[in-house]
Parts: sequence; structure tokens; C-alpha cells
Amino acid sequence: MSRILLVLLMLVATAGAVVAYGDPEQIVRASHQVSHMLRGNFVAPAPAVQIPRGQGGEFALRAKINGVSAPMVIDTGATSVVLTWETAKAIGLPIDMLEYNVDLETAGGHTKAARLTLDRLAVGRLVEKSIPALVVPRGQMKTNLLGMSFLDRLESWGVRADKLMLNGYPDVLGRHRRGRTASN
Repeated sequence: MSRILLVLLMLVATAGAVVAYGDPEQIVRASHQVSHMLRGNFVAPAPAVQIPRGQGGEFALRAKINGVSAPMVIDTGATSVVLTWETAKAIGLPIDMLEYNVDLETAGGHTKAARLTLDRLAVGRLVEKSIPALVVPRGQMKTNLLGMSFLDRLESWGVRADKLMLNGYPDVLGRHRRGRTASN
């Protein structure tokens, strides 16, 4: 009986979300959740990561870019993930083929950057695929930036006390959530 009430509640909530938001991606996600509940499957908890504030006020972390560990700093003012030339080389990106044709303003001034797509970027249990990124020329920056091209893919993020909370979407299918690609 309680399971039926739970399913009915989920259906009403889904219908409300459809009417309120009309977001096709949210509708599909809610539809998957309800169908899995009806089959007796439950949604795995959403992955979350907490990053403590550093002594300088920054939120620094180690991410895995295409499987290689790299230091990064969260930068909500950066529209994209931005990698140093040195990091791009260390993770095996095709730096000899990059075209530096994107104007970029950094804390150090104006520079050019090259566009590319990272196959996979992981921050703890948060994993995203096909992340747009920029690479700056050698010596132009000292720090890799985790910008909005990654943060926008999360369900939410925000600062509480001296911790940055990054929250992914719940895992509806019982697997780690994949990044938003054409096949999702």
C-alpha cells in the first residue's frame, strides 16, 4: 500500500514538474525514475563532493582529466574549464595540433587559448564526459581552472560555511552518471 502511495506521489510530482518547467531533459529523467520505481528499482543516491576552502580563500582540488590527476581551482567566473599548456601536455592532449584562436582574459591579462573537448573529467565521484575546455599557451597561467563548462552539468553547487558543495544528479539506472552527450 505504501509503495502505491509513493508511486502516485512520484507521478503527481512528475506531472507538476512537467507543467512548471517543461524542460525535456528533466521530464525524461523523472520518467525514468518513475518507471524504475514501478519495477522495484530505486534511485541510487546522488554523488556529492565537498571541497574545503584553502588558506587563500580558494577552493583547490585534484581532478582526473582523461584518467590523469591534475590540480585545479574552482573558478565560477571562468566560462570554461581552462588548462595550462603543461597540464595539457602531461595528460596527453594533442598540443602540437592546437590552434590558439580564442581571446581570453585572465587574472594576468589578455591571452589566446585553444578549444578542445576533454573525454572525461572527474572530481571525486562526480564524472562528466565530453567537457568543453580551453588550453592556454605555455607559461601563460600557473593554475588549471574548473569553470562553468563543468559546474553547469551538476545538479547544484554552492558554498556552505567554508566548504564548496558539488552535487551531481541521482543515478537512476544504477550506474555512474554519464556526461551529457548526444547518446544520452
